[in-house]
Amino acid sequence: MDHRRRLRRLRVTAGPPAMDEVTEFPGFLGVPPEWSRYETARVAVLPIPYEATTSYVQGTARGPQAILDASHQVELYDEELRRETYKAGVVTLPDVEVAGLPYERVAERIGAAARPVLADGKLLVALGGEHSITPPLVDACAAAHGPLSVLQLDAHADLRDTYDGTPHSHACALRRIRERHEAVQVGIRALCQADADFIRERGLQVFFAHDMATDPLWADRALAALGDPVYVTIDLDAFDPSVISAVGTPEPGGMGWYESLRFLRRVARERRIVAFDVVELCPIAGQVASDFAAAKLAYRLMGYALGG
Repeated sequence: MDHRRRLRRLRVTAGPPAMDEVTEFPGFLGVPPEWSRYETARVAVLPIPYEATTSYVQGTARGPQAILDASHQVELYDEELRRETYKAGVVTLPDVEVAGLPYERVAERIGAAARPVLADGKLLVALGGEHSITPPLVDACAAAHGPLSVLQLDAHADLRDTYDGTPHSHACALRRIRERHEAVQVGIRALCQADADFIRERGLQVFFAHDMATDPLWADRALAALGDPVYVTIDLDAFDPSVISAVGTPEPGGMGWYESLRFLRRVARERRIVAFDVVELCPIAGQVASDFAAAKLAYRLMGYALGG
């Protein structure tokens, strides 16, 4: 783990020693040990700084650290849920060390890090990294929870069988997932001819952004297509660049902030979210808005998944 992380200056509002004491703690949100012990935390944050196949702008390996840094500026009181979700306990685990390893070893390490968390019944929250971290996370969740449904929010279909000579490209993430799991894809607005053929031939549940823009019932239909429990994978380029611009492969015409949150809250209310990931943040020096949005999104979705 990188111990150079900037520390949150948190004003303690409950418990000894003094109500106004200012303390400093590392990890997601910078919460103090009372709410960040592994044994009692209901949520475990797993940073996975993996990048090997990004095809446009490079930098997703810096995504987890940027989200952790930005999380220290997120208000701990959730104004929508009207509670301090962190008091359910949020532990930040050490980074999965994946630099320079072949993908097979990367997948093994990701699975090995995820499995104990899931066995302990915690909500797993993975921070990427590129999208190819998701297949081993989904496999680990399915091993712990049984057959599940994957909900993908993304600009890209990610259904290529191979890309740039590898089946483990971030452009192949959902193809690998769909080989073993059911999935519903939402917000899609970029794909190749082979992706389109694959969707048509298999009759896949894909909700395209241009259809969603004119279909007030898209969320109903997407939810109806989802099984239970659910693994949620959020590629941040699902959002319109006016909301989150720091991604490796931006696409115009994306989902809005509140549109996405309303949908995710419905998913959490009507299905059981057992884990989720936030991937493909590609931090831009001096522009922290996307980092902060990613951190707030992760915190909000924790709240939804825990019963928001």
